[in-house]
Amino acid sequence: MMKSPLILIVEDNPGDVRLIEEALKTSSLNPTVYFTRDGAEATHFLETRKQEPSNGLPHLIALDLNLPKKSGFEVLQFVKLDKLLKRIPVIVLSSSQNPQDIAKAYDLHANCYVTKPANFEAFIDVVKALEYFWIQIANFPSIQATRLSL
Repeated sequence: MMKSPLILIVEDNPGDVRLIEEALKTSSLNPTVYFTRDGAEATHFLETRKQEPSNGLPHLIALDLNLPKKSGFEVLQFVKLDKLLKRIPVIVLSSSQNPQDIAKAYDLHANCYVTKPANFEAFIDVVKALEYFWIQIANFPSIQATRLSL
């Protein structure tokens, strides 16, 4: 289990941001959470973090698809084509149930695709379940190991 995980949430809907914040407030892990509101801001955040390794790269990215400036697909492609970022798990958290969107996300190497539930309690439960699995159960290579293998 990871201590003090850093999570990047890429979400333009203020209501969904609030729901994610509420769900993460109950976390026993006390994650550091960064929010970006569009795809361009997300790629800039990640590029800046790569240049300043002491700030730390995210351990997990939750990504909406329908974003201004750069789409979630563009952000996903940016992450998965980058030698340093590609090992960061990316969870697509989208309202789209379109089979083409789901297939495209996995084709671009999303680690998981979850459709946002419409109801408040179910949304909170999904965020908690994702945090539990991706932060408490799953194992990841360290950033240092990633840098060494480049």
